Amino acid sequence: MDTARRTPRTLAIVGAVVALAAGLAGCTNTVGMTAAPSANAAACASAQVRLPTTVDGTLPLRNTNAQSTAAWGDPTAALWHCGVAAPTVSDLPCFSLGSVDWIRDDRGAQIVYTTFGRSPAVQVVVDTAKTAGTQVLQDVGTAVSTLPTDGHRCLDPSDVDG
Repeated sequence: MDTARRTPRTLAIVGAVVALAAGLAGCTNTVGMTAAPSANAAACASAQVRLPTTVDGTLPLRNTNAQSTAAWGDPTAALWHCGVAAPTVSDLPCFSLGSVDWIRDDRGAQIVYTTFGRSPAVQVVVDTAKTAGTQVLQDVGTAVSTLPTDGHRCLDPSDVDG
């Protein structure tokens, strides 16, 4: 009889330990990030719900711990921050992809892309060893295109008197 009473209790304890371990293991998959200054903007929330579940065909969306952020890939290949300061002038290369203008800041192993002409702005950081930046930008383009425009746009050299 003692054995019969111990078995359900033992199973319950083992089950609790397994559930706790699974819960803790799930936490380790969360990508630690910091929210941008305007991450609480309603436009960021609207864009956030339109983010793709994968980028570059194979990089899955992961959990993050900060508002208006996203991460893809394990290990992380691309990061998203909505609510960064909207640039108004830049000497960095600017290009259009679809209906979205982007500023490109090449930092060696990473490229930081910031929307130009959108407020709030989005910043996408791409690890160039793991994915192609322009593919990630195309994949998030639908979400970004929902952000309000602010009148700024990339200029072609022919647009500037020189």
